Amino acid sequence: MKGYWQLTLAQLRLFARNRQMLLWSVAFPVFFMVILGLFFNSGNSLSMNLVLIDKDGSEASRAFVQAMRNTQVLELRISSDEEEALSRLKHGDEQLVVIIPQGYEAALHAAPGQVRAAEIQVYYDDTNMAASEIGKLAVTQVVDAISKQMTNYIPVVTVHEEGVQSLNLKYIDFIVPGIVAMMIMFNNLNGVAGQIASWRERGVLRRMQSTPLKASSFIAAQISARLILSTLQASIVLLIASWLFGTQINGFWLLLLSFVIFGTLAFISIGFIIASLAKTPESAGPIAGFISFPMLFMGGVFFPVKNLPEWLQPVIQLLPISHLTTALRQVMNVGAGWLDLWSEALLLGGWMAVAFAVSAFTFKWE
Repeated sequence: MKGYWQLTLAQLRLFARNRQMLLWSVAFPVFFMVILGLFFNSGNSLSMNLVLIDKDGSEASRAFVQAMRNTQVLELRISSDEEEALSRLKHGDEQLVVIIPQGYEAALHAAPGQVRAAEIQVYYDDTNMAASEIGKLAVTQVVDAISKQMTNYIPVVTVHEEGVQSLNLKYIDFIVPGIVAMMIMFNNLNGVAGQIASWRERGVLRRMQSTPLKASSFIAAQISARLILSTLQASIVLLIASWLFGTQINGFWLLLLSFVIFGTLAFISIGFIIASLAKTPESAGPIAGFISFPMLFMGGVFFPVKNLPEWLQPVIQLLPISHLTTALRQVMNVGAGWLDLWSEALLLGGWMAVAFAVSAFTFKWE
């Protein structure tokens, strides 16, 4: 037991002396969080750039322009230069160009059957179909409203709308738990693999083996020191996120830190397996990267896992980081409790148990 405490304190002293590691292990996720927060922290608002050219200049066309201004999804800019507007659209500087042609009012008020219906010309970027469809839908709704008003249209079916207040979440509320999970994975999976492989190559593990020290005490000391470090790092990142961006923590801090501990244990155990497989520190890095980088993009760190292909979902449901990000988001954003997250805790515990069992058989002092 004495050896365990001495090793734990020695490992913590090593962390404290390696100030660059301490700085960048916190600075990188904070920098990443700030960049993403500044660029994407605009909530759920959606807007499109639209250039409107009024060639008719009539009372009817001005009414159409006003109706377009009232559309919240469109950021309207009035122009008279059709050639310039279409050129900007081709170069991706505009998303939609709408032209009210000359004779619009005359066609609008013409007797039915004498002339064809009044037309509004819409030009869109067919390389960005998602945004174009939203813009065309907004213009179509304005046109339909004018048509119904002109024809005294009486609806047969109406829609009763009633808004429900949901959680006021922004992208930063989604990304912060993912960044915490990413930090836990890299600092422990990659960190353990690299450090143990380096100690083995330098003969540190061989010298430890010649002492009465047990392998269990050595591993337990590593785990304890890294648990303390991960908990402190995660707390710092969460406090900075709350201070800078007002991120919400609707659940209990104790439950949140419990999942930080679960995630740390799961990734430490995987790191020990990599350290056992890697013969040199140089090979430990690529092996750890081969495992951690796919998890980074398939684990829901930056976007919801439900957006990934269906055939990948069974694999995603087995990844420890996907359950860690889910648990952290549920606690922070929804305020979930233990009963809501038992499956995530069970899977992380399963990874920890299996990986530690494998590492116990594969761990090498030399």
